[in-house]
Amino acid sequence: MARPSSGLARPERFYAAAAYAGFGGLLSSSSSSSVALVSRFQDDVALLLYGLYQQAMVGPCNVPKPRVWNPVEHSKWTSWNELGNMASTEAMRLFVKILEEEDPSWYSRVPDSMIEPVVDAEIHKPQSGATSFSVVPNGNSFLEPKTVTLENGNMVETQDKNIIIEGGLGSVDVYDQWVAPTISGSRPRPRYEHGAALLDDKMYIFGGNHNGRYLRDIQVLDLKSLAWSKVEANAVAESPEAAALFVPCAGHSLISWENKILSIAGYTKDPFEMVTVRAFDPQTCMWSNLKTYGKPPISRGGQSVTLVGKTLVMFGGRDAKRNLLNDLHILDLETMTWDEFDAIGMPPSPRSDHVAACYADQYLLIFGGGSHTTCFNDLHVLDLKHMEWSKPKQQGMIPAPRAGHAGIAVGENWFIVGGGDNKNGVSETLVLNMPTLSWSVVSTIQDHVPVASEGLSLVLSSYNGEDVLVSCGGYNGRYSNEVYVLKPSHKSNLQSKMMEGSASDNIIAFLSTTNASGCVEPESEAAPEGKIREIMMNGVDLESLNMRSEDASSQLVAALKTEKEELEASVARQQTQNVQLRQEVSEAEMGNIELTKELQSVRGQLAAEQSRCFKLEVDVAELRQKLQTMESLQKEVEFLQRQKATSEQAALSAGPRQSSGGRLWGWLAGAPEEKSGSQ
Repeated sequence: MARPSSGLARPERFYAAAAYAGFGGLLSSSSSSSVALVSRFQDDVALLLYGLYQQAMVGPCNVPKPRVWNPVEHSKWTSWNELGNMASTEAMRLFVKILEEEDPSWYSRVPDSMIEPVVDAEIHKPQSGATSFSVVPNGNSFLEPKTVTLENGNMVETQDKNIIIEGGLGSVDVYDQWVAPTISGSRPRPRYEHGAALLDDKMYIFGGNHNGRYLRDIQVLDLKSLAWSKVEANAVAESPEAAALFVPCAGHSLISWENKILSIAGYTKDPFEMVTVRAFDPQTCMWSNLKTYGKPPISRGGQSVTLVGKTLVMFGGRDAKRNLLNDLHILDLETMTWDEFDAIGMPPSPRSDHVAACYADQYLLIFGGGSHTTCFNDLHVLDLKHMEWSKPKQQGMIPAPRAGHAGIAVGENWFIVGGGDNKNGVSETLVLNMPTLSWSVVSTIQDHVPVASEGLSLVLSSYNGEDVLVSCGGYNGRYSNEVYVLKPSHKSNLQSKMMEGSASDNIIAFLSTTNASGCVEPESEAAPEGKIREIMMNGVDLESLNMRSEDASSQLVAALKTEKEELEASVARQQTQNVQLRQEVSEAEMGNIELTKELQSVRGQLAAEQSRCFKLEVDVAELRQKLQTMESLQKEVEFLQRQKATSEQAALSAGPRQSSGGRLWGWLAGAPEEKSGSQ
């Protein structure tokens, strides 16, 4: 008998998977057998498993890149390095998912010595007022594993019961239990984080995540015939933008609107810069890209998108850089204009994979979700009329933290299905009565049933005037493509009567007290467990009910008076602080005036210095010009001096020759005279 891998907490399940795959030296066999196990996978899968294992055990890659000439080590380093700053818990989860997809029966072949069983009596212990049962996949029949429960302190093995429904939704004759109807047609590929929407008694499934790969197919389940079919979609026009209509995605939102199905946001391999809105027309099987105006939100996935009247309200999610968000955007479907709102009060912390619902077309409820390290179980309410956040007190059984769950509103009740907490899937199906903010458990299933999954989808259908919840897909150790249905009874409405009384609009009364003061939590404690029980209408004691209602009203009034006094005291303190702040601001302004004067003086001095510097620069330029002129004159003087020296030397050389020649000529000229004189 195969053991469901979801029976182990996530770390233990990861260690078992790593041991089976041959990582970490956990196998008792030789290293050669480990290599053989890893070699059974394709190269890309083996590299991805290696990277996820290193990320889970060591953390982000900080080792130097190996030499390119070593292709094996280079590929391993690349696989690890591309995971970036992925959390170790996320790496563990993806490691198990991929191994489950490649080898679905791996867990049955893991030796017992590698696994230390985890027995959690609380998980298998039936809760009061809840029905514990198991179901089987659609149309298949097999024995479910035995469940270990506690009975009078002793361990007892009980065989799970299978519930198989044939003949369509009309054959569902049980209430508040998940059952698997028999479905015909070719099943879609198993997936999670897909989108689902109901239109004309048909459930449309689009996109999703399968083994880390995004999908883009459209599958249709006819809820009348319970038959699957695939839609071959086309683009409205052949254009460069048409290719964007067929981009695989996951973590998006599907909304039915005016006989069309809108796909908003979502994760893609190559993220868009802003959120895109696409429309699918089932009549023509054509995709079109809707042009929006205003300031669209940044691209994201894991957000919540809620239809409120003729608008879509988007909250939170995670962007392409893995940054968690808690911003609020509203798309007007008539003008296709985006608006971003900064509501007053304390908003929910940044998160993704949460759920949202609208009550009375005025109040947006946000529940659960997760961050990079933890999951939440808090409940927040946004008054869309006054755009104000509040965090009311939850009543009844407070849910466990979860993310990746699905939610659907049925009248005044909000059903929450599935989800997980990074360790196990959540087995309880919960319902929140929105007027009283009171939680109760509808049913409990076994952990291995796909309804206890993350990333499943949930739509609301009907049959013969009765509501029917339809879930599909998800991941709880393996990917699922199975469909389950639940027919809710009306006991949730009856349970809320005891807490309503004269305060039947509890959420409205609470929010009205927060409009002027922000987020306030009432001091009145939740009713003790066990005091809230079912009230059948044919057995209601009206007098007792009225007395209880009066007591609840008086308690509520007293609590509100106490809150009012505390708020008045808080306002007085705030006013005192405001006076002090005004004084500090006044002193700061005086100091600012003095600094301004000093600054102006310094600027004047700086201007004078700049003028002086400019004059000096002009003088320096003139002096440089004169210096250049003097250098030129000096060169000319030197040249003239050389010429003069040359001339003088030439004159000196010519002087003696001229004097000797004179005497000769004189002698020649004077000789006759001397002769004549002597005669």
